[in-house]
Amino acid sequence: MDNNFGVYIHIPFCKQKCFYCDFPSFAGRERFIDSYLAALGRELELAAEKYGEQGRLKPATVYVGGGTPSLLALNQMEGLFAAIDKHINLDFVDEFTIEANPGTLTVDKLRLMKAAGVNRLSIGVQSLDDDCLKTIGRIHTAQEAVESVRLAQEKGFDNISIDLMYGLPGQTMETLKASVEKALTLDVQHISIYGLQLEEGTVFSRQQEMGKLQLPEDEQVEMMYDYITEVLPLNGYTRYEISNYALPGFESKHNCLYWQDVSYLGFGAGAHSYWQGSRYENPADIERYIGRISSGEILGYMEEQVREKEHMEEFCFLGLRMTSGIKKGKFKEVFNKDIHEVFGETIKEMKGKALLEETNTSLRLTKLGTKYGNVVFGAFII
Repeated sequence: MDNNFGVYIHIPFCKQKCFYCDFPSFAGRERFIDSYLAALGRELELAAEKYGEQGRLKPATVYVGGGTPSLLALNQMEGLFAAIDKHINLDFVDEFTIEANPGTLTVDKLRLMKAAGVNRLSIGVQSLDDDCLKTIGRIHTAQEAVESVRLAQEKGFDNISIDLMYGLPGQTMETLKASVEKALTLDVQHISIYGLQLEEGTVFSRQQEMGKLQLPEDEQVEMMYDYITEVLPLNGYTRYEISNYALPGFESKHNCLYWQDVSYLGFGAGAHSYWQGSRYENPADIERYIGRISSGEILGYMEEQVREKEHMEEFCFLGLRMTSGIKKGKFKEVFNKDIHEVFGETIKEMKGKALLEETNTSLRLTKLGTKYGNVVFGAFII
């Protein structure tokens, strides 16, 4: 088996649930951490027996996300890394990322991460404006975010990504610009910037239903988008995916697997897997997950065998997220059909609206198409 696949490991614990977050993450459940990590180790063991070589998985990338992985106590983090090392052959791993939040990172945790082979940090900053951070439910200050990045750099991390958000309640062009300008002084290698999406079941969604959420006007959000997409490239960050910018050579290899139709295995509560044409999903509830793994189940249950039509749709709209676009040759290789046979009318329509452009080898969003990506993605649903 080749190692062209990724491994995602989910740590669903948080100090406080952010008001915009709909991920499977939970505050106030710390009492389950030890039993959860034991179940996670068992799930990795079962998967290594089934999918590995000589009892160990050989992925190209490992990504530990959350939740807040850096919330784990030092001894718990040691146990997690020991399980990863036992069941994953890190010699074959090109990129080993862990997410961390300001307010939970310490010198000792950073040293441990480094010793465990972590070579990329993703730090959840979201904003460098204190009022904005409070409004969205973050537990840290802007200064703590800056200090976390500086501390990681001092401890030898030279591949750091930070997350920022725009379109937030109370956010103005001035506060966004100040955050981005401050972020640019941090000299990180990767910046992800996301527009706020109101997801069902979140605090913000409930506030909006009650008429208590004051969001920037659509025109202002569009100005924020235009500013971001202009200023980051001017400072050396290449846009390689709709929401992601990197210095040359520092694109997220793990996330690119998702966008390029490559298999991945997900471990932990709520984790998803996509393996050889089938999708799997683990229970999102922590106690249910622990119980299922304790009974010897692996990779949750099969959610679906991906049908060809759905596979083609996903291949296209995930590929279009990348600035390199859909590789027409890869489409032909995977589906044994020319992409125009399936999506000819859609391609013609989107090109006519100046949302899509075509070369001999690819189909990709135009600058305008990138701005209105959801319109194009929806057009590729057959």
